[in-house]
Amino acid sequence: MNLFVDAWLWLADPVNWQGSGSIPVRIGEHLFYTALAMVAAALIAIPLGWLIGHTGRGRELAVAISGAARALPTFGLLFLFVMLVGVTLRGPSTVFVLVLLAIPPILAGAYAGLEVIDRRTIDAARGLGMTEWQILWKVEVPLGLPLLLGGLRSATLQVVATATLAAYVNLGGLGYDIVQGIALRKYDQMLGAAILVILLALLFDALFAVLERYAVPRGVRAGRDTDVRTTPTGRRATADASATT
Repeated sequence: MNLFVDAWLWLADPVNWQGSGSIPVRIGEHLFYTALAMVAAALIAIPLGWLIGHTGRGRELAVAISGAARALPTFGLLFLFVMLVGVTLRGPSTVFVLVLLAIPPILAGAYAGLEVIDRRTIDAARGLGMTEWQILWKVEVPLGLPLLLGGLRSATLQVVATATLAAYVNLGGLGYDIVQGIALRKYDQMLGAAILVILLALLFDALFAVLERYAVPRGVRAGRDTDVRTTPTGRRATADASATT
């Protein structure tokens, strides 16, 4: 219990919020690595996922590659790439490893979002004379957005947590305070930085939860929110039967 108190005291200490190695600087570094990895992963995985979901081709290969990527040890990959390309390129190596971590859930969310759409909806769009490009952007992408955001949500939480490994190759971030706290036995600093990582993850989780809620197209959301039992003409048949007996 005293350790948690010490951690909160470390977080509340104004000294730790000033200077080049302050908490805001570490948070900024952590968010920079996270954002860079997520943008790169999204640019790769989302178009590929939409292509797979729209055409139905390559799904098995994508699932196999995604499963293999999930099984890769991130910590080991980080050191492997740093040793291969050199210490001077440890920054790109770290981001590359985080991108590999983020691609599988984003890819899965992108193509799954399109796969779950009722085929009758797609056929109706084709019947209206829409081109394949119009079907993708006006029908499939909006309807598949909630699952895509779910994939982005999962990937972001993984990257936020794993970005702490950047400290092991001297790149900063909140992981720096964790690693330094372990080495110097400053456990208040270690736990305080870990709490900040958890808070960042919870913040992103809440943000994506809100985005997922409002990503559902208005017409679909209205259909889900409408309860036919609330109107006199929409009561269940069983309720009407019981009322008349």
